[in-house]
Amino acid sequence: MSKKKNLTLSIKQVYFDEILAGTKKIETREIRPKNVHRYCRVDEEGYVIEDEETGNILPVEYDTITFLTGAYKGTRPRMVVKVERADIFLLVDEETGELIILQDEKGKDYYAAIIEYSLGEIISRP
Repeated sequence: MSKKKNLTLSIKQVYFDEILAGTKKIETREIRPKNVHRYCRVDEEGYVIEDEETGNILPVEYDTITFLTGAYKGTRPRMVVKVERADIFLLVDEETGELIILQDEKGKDYYAAIIEYSLGEIISRP
C-alpha cells in the first residue's frame, strides 16, 4: 500500500471552526509561481502538466489536508480532513472573457489560477 500524501495549510480560526462544524466544504488557494509545485503537477522544467484529453491542469493529489490555526508558537490547534477531489481553475475576466494575467515579484507574467479542495470526513480533530 502506498503512503498517504498530506498537505498542511494554515487557516484563520473562523474557517477552522466552519470546517469542524461541517459548514465549509471547499478550501480554495491561489496558485502562484512560488507555490505552483505544491498544488499542480509539474514537469522537470517546472511547467504545469495538463491532461491530454481535457487540457485541464493536473493537481498534485493529496489524500488529506492538515489544517492548522492560531499563533505560530506553541501548540496550534489542528485537524486532518480527507480530500475528496481537487480542481484547478484558470481565472477569467468577467467583462472581456480573457484569462487574467498577473505578474510575480520579478515582473514575469503568469495566469491567475486557484485550486479548490472538496473536503470530506474529518479524520482527526482538536
